[in-house]
Amino acid sequence: MAELTQPATVLAVTDLTPHVRQLVVKPKTRKISFQPGQWVSLKLPVGPKPPLNRAYSMADPSSPYGELTLVVDRVPGGLASNYLYELRSGDEVPLSGPYGNFVLPQPLDRELLLIARYTGLAPMRCLLKQIFFSKIQTPVLLIAVAPGEDEVLFHQEWLTMAMQYPSFRYLPLVAQNGESEAVEKTLSMLTPLVNGQPKVVPMICGTKAFVRPLRAYFIKEGYDRKDVKIETYD
Repeated sequence: MAELTQPATVLAVTDLTPHVRQLVVKPKTRKISFQPGQWVSLKLPVGPKPPLNRAYSMADPSSPYGELTLVVDRVPGGLASNYLYELRSGDEVPLSGPYGNFVLPQPLDRELLLIARYTGLAPMRCLLKQIFFSKIQTPVLLIAVAPGEDEVLFHQEWLTMAMQYPSFRYLPLVAQNGESEAVEKTLSMLTPLVNGQPKVVPMICGTKAFVRPLRAYFIKEGYDRKDVKIETYD
């Protein structure tokens, strides 16, 4: 059954980095109940055949008031991101959802390894907040890959989490020259963490060019394909 498409009011607009913006929106017709890691589809009135559908993961767990926190990066010449960057408090944007299976496996009985590049950190933030709110004691390692020193999303939040929760480790990584460098540097970091070590629960988010080589690495290391959870946004 198709999900309801409904208008959502923009409540707040915040710049997170020079090229990434956070939107807080509230659906007007019905509250959207979702699991951390899921996403909504925005129906944007742009492009040759509108609406233009774009998927954005929630960056905060479900709220009693129904607002959704979304993270948008500005793509040069991008129809969707340029439209979203024009939105201000009080504007409306149509959306539907939730969608997706990028959610925590149950039971979570091994260390959780989260790997994300750039705005792929949005669902990771939602997952981590839910983990700590629920007082889940499973060890968690986050590898956060950014395209520049000033583009590491939620850096201070991750540092604070690492201080507050002994079970959480945070490894930031900067790769300025595209997906191939991001993959190469991530694999260099992963090898001593994975090779010959007890199996973890990998969850990877980013573009296909980033995610697919990393999934292939885990499969080569003896992981079943279904045990490597992935989410791509291109």
